[in-house]
Amino acid sequence: MSETFSEADRTDGIEPDMADHIDNTLDGTAPDSGIVPMNMIQALNSALNVKMAEDPNVLSFGEDAGYFGGVFRVTDQLQQKHGLTRSFDAPISECGIVAAAIGMGAYGLRPVVEIQFADYIYPAYDQIVSEAAKMRYRSGGQFTAPIVVRSPYGGGIFGGQTHSQSPESLFTHIAGLKVVIPSSPYDAKGLLTAAIEDDDPVIFLEPKRLYNGPFDGWHKNPVSPWKAQASAQVPTGRYTVPLGQAAVVREGADVTILCYGTMVWVSLAGAEHAGVDAEVIDLRTLVPLDIETIEASVKKTGRCVIVHEAPKTSGYGAELSALVQERCFYHLEAPIGRVAGWDTPYPHAFEWEYFPGPERVAAALKSVMS
Repeated sequence: MSETFSEADRTDGIEPDMADHIDNTLDGTAPDSGIVPMNMIQALNSALNVKMAEDPNVLSFGEDAGYFGGVFRVTDQLQQKHGLTRSFDAPISECGIVAAAIGMGAYGLRPVVEIQFADYIYPAYDQIVSEAAKMRYRSGGQFTAPIVVRSPYGGGIFGGQTHSQSPESLFTHIAGLKVVIPSSPYDAKGLLTAAIEDDDPVIFLEPKRLYNGPFDGWHKNPVSPWKAQASAQVPTGRYTVPLGQAAVVREGADVTILCYGTMVWVSLAGAEHAGVDAEVIDLRTLVPLDIETIEASVKKTGRCVIVHEAPKTSGYGAELSALVQERCFYHLEAPIGRVAGWDTPYPHAFEWEYFPGPERVAAALKSVMS
């Protein structure tokens, strides 16, 4: 491979070693609107492609996120379609990736950066907390950080302690950040589009166990594809799912389940396994939080169970529990239940003992109903 760009390489915007693999039908234009079945990877890719075609200020970069298309292929073909200056690889420096994005955002660009796994996001934490989250406030509104930090998170793939973590509560604690976690292809594309268009920094955590299909926690069952789900029918054009708007994915009268990401599907399975008339709420965005939907549901059912993958101590469920107690105290007929990961490093050998499954959800439901 040549180590320098030829004039042709500069013109076409593609890395030199890609010349023999370019699909000449890819012109970078936004696709016509239609509805097709997509998995979550395809939906996220579609959101990026549509926004990059629509807005020249939108760009995407990260480790292996340009030429290779990302370790999970979410950014696949974006470099071919939009060129080397719009989709490119970054060095192995999470701090540098986010710092560069913040500078780009201050100058009017809308970068979408990929942190290869959420477990690797910690070196970038200072830039996210001290710079991105504070930009609007410290500049008196003169500058903003309209950036999106995408990252696969969560377990259920035998990734062990360094590829399975759920760090969402570290970001929900920081004023100035928005935190988004989708649970379906339709929501993934709509929420990512809304995040890209938002003028504040958004932490966009993607439940990697859901990339290729819904997962209800019954790990011995065959894998289920997305194409069988209504929520996998995704418009090919632009649309948004508003940030701060939860979804009631299952109506019920006896108990409210608050969940997000993979735990939405686990909670649905848990309610069925318990035989309980549970109302399941997919939060979709943790910040801003749709507290009105939560409050209305808990006041109706009188009971609440909170489910997330992250360790229980100081997890986001603790904040949800406090909010429900403060707003619904006189309507509660039982203590609030929490189902979460254990307060240990994520164990590779005991994945399914750690991972909150439908049996643990069912046990919590029966406990608050007794």
